[in-house]
Amino acid sequence: MNASSLSLSLSSSFSLSQRLAAFVAETPADVLPATVVHKTKRHILDTLGASLGGATALEARSARAVMGMGSSGSVTAWGTAQTFNARDAAFVNGVAAHALELDDAGGCDHSGAVVLPAAFAALACTERPVTGREFLMAVVLGYDAGRRVLEACGGYSPHNNHGWHSTMTCGVFGAAAASARLLGLDAAQTAAAFGHAASFSGGLWGFIHDASQTKRMHTGRAAEGGLLAALLARQGVSGPTQVFEDVWGGFFNAFARDTQIPDALLADLGVVWKLTRCSIKPHAACRSTHAAVDATFELLQGRAADLDKLVGVHVSLSAFVNQMCGGRDLSTLASSQMSLPYAIATVLVNGHAGIGAYLDAQRRDPRIAAAMERVTLEIDPSMSDLDEPVITLALSDAEPRSRQVNVPLGDPRNPVSDADLADKYRTLAAMTIPEASVNALEIAVLDLENLADARTLAHWLQGDADARPVVR
Repeated sequence: MNASSLSLSLSSSFSLSQRLAAFVAETPADVLPATVVHKTKRHILDTLGASLGGATALEARSARAVMGMGSSGSVTAWGTAQTFNARDAAFVNGVAAHALELDDAGGCDHSGAVVLPAAFAALACTERPVTGREFLMAVVLGYDAGRRVLEACGGYSPHNNHGWHSTMTCGVFGAAAASARLLGLDAAQTAAAFGHAASFSGGLWGFIHDASQTKRMHTGRAAEGGLLAALLARQGVSGPTQVFEDVWGGFFNAFARDTQIPDALLADLGVVWKLTRCSIKPHAACRSTHAAVDATFELLQGRAADLDKLVGVHVSLSAFVNQMCGGRDLSTLASSQMSLPYAIATVLVNGHAGIGAYLDAQRRDPRIAAAMERVTLEIDPSMSDLDEPVITLALSDAEPRSRQVNVPLGDPRNPVSDADLADKYRTLAAMTIPEASVNALEIAVLDLENLADARTLAHWLQGDADARPVVR
């Protein structure tokens, strides 16, 4: 489609979902700036690493066991020898991608763990070659759609403060966008997919109160729902064309009645690519703990903490971050990764916040309990929801010192280096796939814009996760 006809499709005579759908279906893949292409490849590699390592987690194994009941197909569950139908593969790979809490953040929120499993499953539903550049475009569009819906809901903290988990409520649109693009849907079919996706949306923060593992299911459910929405649209099943509008049953009225900003859905469309605002995680915990981890590292000045001299760690934080990450439940991997007190304690005790610091044996270390007892949290009512915490470290042989890290490592303004990203990917991928596959997959992803057929990537995703130790 030429620029004038695309402009017509985006005119105000069409509904919000129809205009977003036209952009997803009709924007040429060659419009992406080189900087966006490079960052997209980094996020794809990072998500695949997180997913391959995550395949060893208890939640990922459980998801495969459930979906394996009567499921058959040819789509690989990443890091395993199992295969599923496309929809079930999107679910199990989505769960694996988020299972270690090492997937990216800052999109819908966890866009990679939603968009990539759906995109790979959609690839398996196509009979034509899909170039690497076209695959990159589909992924970018998935990140874009999911984040735009969240911003139109009012943004991360307003939407999530109402109890919705945006990774699922908004992520399903990202999965639908990427899937629709890869399936070759036209604008009308893509709009129908968005209509279906709205009714497949959901996901509550209720898991935060009792160490529930439901959070890990949300990425899988969003990936599955988005793919299913696109497949139904391909079959001609119609979806509501005014799904975002101010009408009874509209998505924003249902999910963001008091916080909605509908104009944000299409603002700077094709000018600002939302993937560029996403973060890559260097620490195996909720992103809202990362600034506290970085601040603790800085306060320790590269030295190991002497717990005998530790008087205490005072954390001044917003009510929103406290609600999300103020817990101290270490009964599961999932609950400990949502705990800011644990994140600080593991830096004090272990000197890092990588996945090894969150495993069961480390969580039971009596030194962790001793350190956590000396971490106090205080809500600062003057702080905005997403303000980063202020950490004050008190040692018996020094004056108390405070630090606030406003741009944590992994943020696009403070990015993880290419070398460190590669190290993270290789470490995680090697948990389930052979070294030759680790290397070949990395080479292919980093040269993705020149790949003739993105479907060949699946060849290197098979592994032996079920024979590896369970990560819990």
